Amino acid sequence: MRNQLFYNLTLSLLLVIGSMVSGSAQSIINPAATDDDVEIGIVEHLDEYVPDSIRLINEQGEQVWLADLLDKPTVLNFVYYRCPGICSPLMEAVAGVMDKADVVPGKDYQVLTISFDPGETIDLGIRKKKNYLNLMNNADKIEAAQTGWRFFVSDSASIAKATRATGFKYIKTGNDYTHAASLIVLSPDGKITRYLNGLYFLPFEWKMAIVEASKGESGPTINRVLRFCYSYDPEGQSYVLNVTKISGTLILFFAVVLLLVMVLKPKRKKSI
Repeated sequence: MRNQLFYNLTLSLLLVIGSMVSGSAQSIINPAATDDDVEIGIVEHLDEYVPDSIRLINEQGEQVWLADLLDKPTVLNFVYYRCPGICSPLMEAVAGVMDKADVVPGKDYQVLTISFDPGETIDLGIRKKKNYLNLMNNADKIEAAQTGWRFFVSDSASIAKATRATGFKYIKTGNDYTHAASLIVLSPDGKITRYLNGLYFLPFEWKMAIVEASKGESGPTINRVLRFCYSYDPEGQSYVLNVTKISGTLILFFAVVLLLVMVLKPKRKKSI
């Protein structure tokens, strides 16, 4: 009887905690949401394919097709080059993990940084590329990134196709844009296999995303726990620690522990 009570109580409490955590995490980036449900953020389109009809302008000023560039695992990076917010920290994070991970850009994978501002020119993208390459320390990786990390601009129609297909949602606010920080990993045949969200990437997670993409295997986003702890602030255009969520979860956890201790604590026998 006592064991059954413990089982029922524990199961009920775990279900409550699980629903709270999953509900909060999904409110930040919900992979089950549709494009109409999210105005700013990411709607995951795992196992879907990017369209063939996406035109880009490369660093030589030439028009190319995105589909023709996909000959290896590819990390898509949507930014706009004059962004005053999270674009720079995001690309600094990309440069940092490329420098540390034991996979080689241009050989094992490639990064394609695409401006979603149709008014930008590739000259600005080239200047940005030089800046971020200067942040890398590994001479071999810097050399590899010269060709393995490419920057592009595009027209509004192609930008719309690319961002819609990958679930990258943003809005224009005055002369700037409000958007989240995310990378989209593609297989060599253009299938979306993983999303890397936020402003910090572990070298191991980076390598695993590349390896899985090379096999065409899709995987869930590893850092959903981090997204539970951090929320995107559109006004500050940054990720901030959500103290309310964390403290609420901790309070609930300790309440559960205390309740279990009180229920399971053996009663002392009265001394005669």
